[in-house]
Amino acid sequence: MNRSGYTLCYESLRSWLKAKRCEKGLSMRNLAERLDITHSIVAKIELGDRKIDFIEFIEFCSALEVDPHEGVDLIMSEMKTRKSPSDK
Repeated sequence: MNRSGYTLCYESLRSWLKAKRCEKGLSMRNLAERLDITHSIVAKIELGDRKIDFIEFIEFCSALEVDPHEGVDLIMSEMKTRKSPSDK
């Protein structure tokens, strides 16, 4: 099993979070303020320089006012369709 931060599924999750932020019209700074963190942390997560743990994921979704199940469903779908050795 590879580290999840470097899989295509994790990349999809990061892209999904960024897309949701952009759909809400939020800058990284706006989201960071909602989360009470620095904007550099948001940037590092979106760029893949920092992993996001499960609790942080839930907090991000709450700050973005999106259902975390949508992101989880996306990853589950990706895992089912991608059968490459790096995503097992």
